[in-house]
Amino acid sequence: MDKTESIKHDITLLTEGDIYLFRQGTHARLYEKLGAHPFVHKDQSGTLFAVWAPNAQSVSVIGDFNNWSADAHPLKLRNDDSGIWEGFIPGLLPGSVYKYHIVSRYHGYRADKGDPFAVYWETPPKTASKIWEMDYAWSDENWMNRRKAANDLDAPISIYEVHSGSWRRMLEEDNRSLNYRELAKWLPEYVREMGFTHVEFLPVTEHPFYGSWGYQTTGYFAPTARYGTPQDFMFLVDSLHQQEIGVILDWVPSHFPDDTHGLHYFDGTNLFEHADPKRGYHPEWHSYIFNYGRHEVRAFLISSALFWLDKYHIDGLRVDAVASMLYLDYGRREGEWTPNEHGGNEDLEAVSFLRSLNEAVYRDYPGAQTIAEESTAWPAVSRPTYLGGLGFGMKWNMGWMHDTLAYFTKDPIHRKHHHNQLTFSLWYAFRENFLLPFSHDEVVYGKGSMIGKMPGDDWQKFANLRALYGYMYGHPGKKLLFMGSEFAQRREWNHDQSLEWDLLQYAPHRGIQDWLKDLNRFYREEAALYEQDFVSEGFEWIDCNDWEESTLSFIRTAKRSGEIILVVCNFTPILRINYRVGVPRGGWWREALNSDAELYGGSGHGNLGGVEAAPVSVHGRSHSLVLSLPPLTTLFLKAEG
Repeated sequence: MDKTESIKHDITLLTEGDIYLFRQGTHARLYEKLGAHPFVHKDQSGTLFAVWAPNAQSVSVIGDFNNWSADAHPLKLRNDDSGIWEGFIPGLLPGSVYKYHIVSRYHGYRADKGDPFAVYWETPPKTASKIWEMDYAWSDENWMNRRKAANDLDAPISIYEVHSGSWRRMLEEDNRSLNYRELAKWLPEYVREMGFTHVEFLPVTEHPFYGSWGYQTTGYFAPTARYGTPQDFMFLVDSLHQQEIGVILDWVPSHFPDDTHGLHYFDGTNLFEHADPKRGYHPEWHSYIFNYGRHEVRAFLISSALFWLDKYHIDGLRVDAVASMLYLDYGRREGEWTPNEHGGNEDLEAVSFLRSLNEAVYRDYPGAQTIAEESTAWPAVSRPTYLGGLGFGMKWNMGWMHDTLAYFTKDPIHRKHHHNQLTFSLWYAFRENFLLPFSHDEVVYGKGSMIGKMPGDDWQKFANLRALYGYMYGHPGKKLLFMGSEFAQRREWNHDQSLEWDLLQYAPHRGIQDWLKDLNRFYREEAALYEQDFVSEGFEWIDCNDWEESTLSFIRTAKRSGEIILVVCNFTPILRINYRVGVPRGGWWREALNSDAELYGGSGHGNLGGVEAAPVSVHGRSHSLVLSLPPLTTLFLKAEG
């Protein structure tokens, strides 16, 4: 374009209503108004810019189109006290890179900032924003029409957690990551074959440091350019939807990094972050905390959340580090935090923001879900706001995860002394809508892989892992498993390396993968295993007290009368013959799944396809089964009589 063309200041997308909602903190579609928007004005194509910088003395658009000159294209401050600067640059088309040159009214501060509302950025380590169109022809109408049922709380939800940059790499091409289009070629097919219902991506929002896995976000409205364009990411989501697979994004409203081009000290003041370091700085993560009490910041974050549901057809948001938002003293020692107005440690502004966020999501996208990563006993996280809850659809069950892994890492000879680590979760299992996670956090920072956590020789390690996954799928709660764990990756996850796909040439690893396939298939087929995950009517102990032999038995029931699944676990390497288990009815009980089957790498012990219930009362039941419990095994039996 001719850089001598003058910038126009009489064009705007913002109405008085927009400004009112923005200042009230309730504008949920700011991405339609702020940022860079390709625009046609009086038959003249160009780009309209709008940026919030209330404490700036001047703001100008700089980029490759004007040789990064701060004098060429100044924006004009609106006269409505909104703090928004605007301007239209004729001839400036999609593909151009730009930043805002901001001169503050304070401290002589000036900086070149990326656009907080940019929908596309340069590929890191470059840091400029890109003007871009968001058009895309979607082909996922069938999925969008049925996703409410697929995302429902009484639906089967089995999530495959993925880091885009390391799921699979092109080793023959200098170990490069797959791009979004290449992921779309292989990932949906694999996830469909494995039987997972959803994929959850670690944050794809643009981030300058690859090693943060996306958790240090600078671009809250842009998929990282490392793997392609916005349309390329749309194509990946579209491809997953066409395979009937839901897509969940890990989203991080809890903190952001201090990179100069980012949100920190945006206009020479603490604009997005809280000014008080006792509230605005994260000592553990060396990052900054949003000011949840500032209306414009709340509108920015809520708009980000809805942007992904709107423009990318995302089906759910997993909200990261909710506990760090809820508590003023999170990660802080005495004297490093300030109590709230009532003297407590609760961040009341963050609580209010989270409730507003969830209300906006479920109001505008009732087919979507929000999921909280919340690791404390904060009450009613997954209860409606009108009942005093935070309004999330589900919550990660971190207590179950920690207790279960602590139990399984112990040598079986000692497990009888820790039996309560398995039974304790049922005391609180129905207080929240829980999701059971074995996530990326459990296979990094020296924690080892899932197979590496298991005790014993190699055979026992694989048997333990199969029994663990079986117990997980029997336990109330939706499921989540991090990539590589489904075939027992040996090494700890490394974001710079591909998963160890070559391990599938070995039978034990194929056995784990086949076990997960069959668990997902059976889970999706049997309503008893998912319909009543969040109510006590869906679960009943048969025997939770056999700590001496480290066994558990319980039943799962569907809403429809008569659909019952019995789960029996033996967490020792001892074959138990003639083990009697009480059941609520007579007839034939089919052995539907057995983690010790030879198909999965087990020893092949079992019950020859099923057992007839005898009219012998045990465990307070009218009938009972005499079972063979293979070593380190989870059994699933279905009542068919």
